[in-house]
Amino acid sequence: MAKKTSLKRSTHGMINIDPLQRGGILTPKAREALAEWGDGYSICDFCPGKLEEIKKPPIHNFVYDDLPTFLGVDHARVTNGARESIFAVMHALSKKDGCVVMDGNAHYTSLVSAERAGLSISQVPVSDRPEYKIDPEGYADILEKKQNSGEKVVLAVLTYPDGNYGNIVDAKKVSTICHEYEVPLLLNCAYSVGRMPVSAKDLGVDFIAGSGHKSMAACGPVGVLGISEQYHDLTLKRSAYNKNKEIELLGCTARGATIMTLIASFPTVVARVAEWDHEVKKARWFSKAMGDLGMHQMGDNPHNHDLMFFETPVLYEISKHAKKGRFFLYKELKKRKIHGIKSGLTKYFKLSTYGLSDDDLRYVINAFDDIIATTV
Repeated sequence: MAKKTSLKRSTHGMINIDPLQRGGILTPKAREALAEWGDGYSICDFCPGKLEEIKKPPIHNFVYDDLPTFLGVDHARVTNGARESIFAVMHALSKKDGCVVMDGNAHYTSLVSAERAGLSISQVPVSDRPEYKIDPEGYADILEKKQNSGEKVVLAVLTYPDGNYGNIVDAKKVSTICHEYEVPLLLNCAYSVGRMPVSAKDLGVDFIAGSGHKSMAACGPVGVLGISEQYHDLTLKRSAYNKNKEIELLGCTARGATIMTLIASFPTVVARVAEWDHEVKKARWFSKAMGDLGMHQMGDNPHNHDLMFFETPVLYEISKHAKKGRFFLYKELKKRKIHGIKSGLTKYFKLSTYGLSDDDLRYVINAFDDIIATTV
């Protein structure tokens, strides 16, 4: 018989500063939906043959009305995650000897998706530390070279913001450049859709990939995909064998609690996006407070996103002689009911301030201050 183990999380009641989780914390209504729809393919009982056509529960309205309006696109779908959204687009647009151009800060899933779709990859260079910036003109440089060489670029990707430093590139400028070369642009918005205002039409982009579990207060994995009218038929082509099924989505995607938590949280997500300026203000305050303690935020500064990357030489020096070594920080934060920084990291780490109260942020800063002052 297998050994009995507890599945209860040890982080219950702690302040969570994990950038992977801050935007995905479930709303009370989503928690109710999770319990109600957690059984297997719980919504398939209501399916007329296509997920998006389910009217009760209201998936049809969400996919055809609410989600396209929210994303600023002509068409939308729910997927099993941002990476699945990205791959679906790449595979639909792929051609023999085709290429995708993406930023040098791109998430690994964008590269893996391109590989899986049989596309070669060219990346726009990243500037040196501490900014790690992407210059939009870097897209023009690569696209010009590709055009002159005759290599076919089928898609460009911009990570908005990137998942390492939280840098936000001028997407409108990138889209203008890409369209001058007749290349469609996909925004990887895993850390933006659901946190900050994003409109494909306002930015001039052709596709948007988002993450429900990272940024839309849903359990995962679940994602969203926004598509412009120009690429609807190609991206959402239907099977010759099963007329209701869209090939790139393998017929159906989120078939249970994931889509229901996404829908349940949606009104809250729409409302909180309007508070984005306040979230940026909090992040900048936190960045300065960390700097005052000898920890340096990398990337855009002043910062424009809640996800931040810090180099922390003061903590790294402590780890050299602390009793727990490089695991001391994780232990000390846990003692103070804070989690989200991976065990063993002291030289640098990422965190997020999204959705935390001013009091919670002050508590975290005071905890770091106390750890630096007292750890031996």
